[in-house]
Amino acid sequence: MSIIVNLDLILAKKKMKSNELAGLMGITTANLSILKTGKAKAIRFSTLDAICKILDCQPGDILEYQNED
Repeated sequence: MSIIVNLDLILAKKKMKSNELAGLMGITTANLSILKTGKAKAIRFSTLDAICKILDCQPGDILEYQNED
C-alpha cells in the first residue's frame, strides 16, 4: 500500500506508549495496533482528530504517501 502510517514515530517523539494513547482515545489496543501496522483499510476522521489532539500533531505527521513505482 502506498499510504504509510508513522504513528510509532510520533508516539516515540511524544514518549507515549500505544496502550496509553488507546486509553486516552477510548479504543482497544488491538484496534490501535491495526492502525499502527498499516493493516487498517480506512480511518475515521474522528479517530484521526482524536489522535492529533492527544499527540498535538497534524494528520500529515501520521499519514504519508509513498509512490510504489
